[in-house]
Amino acid sequence: MRLNVPDPDFINSERSSMNFALAVKISTALIGLLWLIHTVLWLFDFPPGLAGVLPRSTQGLIGLLTAPLVHGDLSHLVSNTVPLWVLTTAMLYMYPNSSLRVFPMVWLGSGAAVWLLGRSAAHIGASGLVYGLAAYVFMAGLLRRDVRAISVSLLVYFLYGTLIWGVFPIRSGMSFESHAAGATIGLALAFWLRELDRVPRKRYEWEDEDD
Repeated sequence: MRLNVPDPDFINSERSSMNFALAVKISTALIGLLWLIHTVLWLFDFPPGLAGVLPRSTQGLIGLLTAPLVHGDLSHLVSNTVPLWVLTTAMLYMYPNSSLRVFPMVWLGSGAAVWLLGRSAAHIGASGLVYGLAAYVFMAGLLRRDVRAISVSLLVYFLYGTLIWGVFPIRSGMSFESHAAGATIGLALAFWLRELDRVPRKRYEWEDEDD
């Protein structure tokens, strides 16, 4: 299998640096929003489950939009904070055009799947989004045969490879349905969008001579 080396002029360009800085800012803003929402709900003693996905309930449809924004308790939020920040940054920086499709489709799609197939409980938290992004970033790197993308894929694997156990019903109180739906959608999107966001590859002198 031939691996493509990204063009150093593209990777080290001012535009690339600006894109990375923007990805960090957006990721940080998203995490800040989650913490702000959690603080407000805590101050007003608002039950987070009311903003969750309630399967096959008309009232629970609001959770398709709001469920990833609320968490059951502080430990739930903390456990999602770092992986969501890392994966959102990687997604926005590596795959900016794909992100315009991946984020809304994972966000809404995982919620819709839970609403249709999930257990009768309030499903909340950004875990479905975490699983969707992890699956996309990991698989996209393998499909593109790009050294940089594969490096990020391996990093995601080493950091979050144990997430795979979260798609199984092995712990009570955990929405494994959200995890499984997010991961499935992320993998499917990685195949569908594999031609987007390809970076220019490094060309060697002998290739130019052949041209």
